[in-house]
Amino acid sequence: MILRTLIGITAVMMTSTVALAEMTDAEREAFRAEVRAFLLEEPEVLVEAMEVLQSQQDAQAAARDLAMLRDNADLIYNNPNSWAGGNLDGDVTIVEFVDYRCGYCRKAHDEVAELVEADGNIRLVLKEFPILGEQSLLSSKFAIAVRQLHGDDAYKAAHDALITLRGDATPETLTRLASDLGHDPAPLLAQMDKPEVQAIIDANHALGTMMEINGTPTFVIDQTMVRGYVPLEGMQQIVAGQREG
Repeated sequence: MILRTLIGITAVMMTSTVALAEMTDAEREAFRAEVRAFLLEEPEVLVEAMEVLQSQQDAQAAARDLAMLRDNADLIYNNPNSWAGGNLDGDVTIVEFVDYRCGYCRKAHDEVAELVEADGNIRLVLKEFPILGEQSLLSSKFAIAVRQLHGDDAYKAAHDALITLRGDATPETLTRLASDLGHDPAPLLAQMDKPEVQAIIDANHALGTMMEINGTPTFVIDQTMVRGYVPLEGMQQIVAGQREG
């Protein structure tokens, strides 16, 4: 009610740009004084106004996200260059844009795994999205090279090892990691430098730009964009909401 009152006052005083232009200095000053006095008497109107504004912005952002998801659906959900696991016939798909050196990606890793395993009806897609420097890039190249040479199961093992890796990701540590995973390091290191590996990363970055993604982790949970870490309970609630439609 208070906000509507203020809007009504403003509408009357500013019915047109011509009317504003024709105001005298004294009239403009009187208008400002009237608005200031009103706000001092009813300061809660500012909170109400901010809540309305935030609600409008949230609705606009959600609509924009839905449009981006619709326009890029195949690249997001069905790109064969991205690993997919969990229940491949699941009724909800979670897509994660991940950087192995991202602390919140590491924090989310076990919770996402728990969510997928406990739910049993979630398809999980992983997008290599290195944005935190050379070590992130090396780690993603290693994971992609493992998948290209050794398949999906080997990729998941490499992914899990990289997201929990202690210390720096260097050619030396990745060489040791390759051996620990049971792979010959030399072909893997050579594969990492091939253009088809970089092409996948470039394509994911291009998709991220189109999706207005500038941080990790970022999740697409069916038809909802989630920018940043969300605890397990929050992820469960979002999944349930997607199922309810």
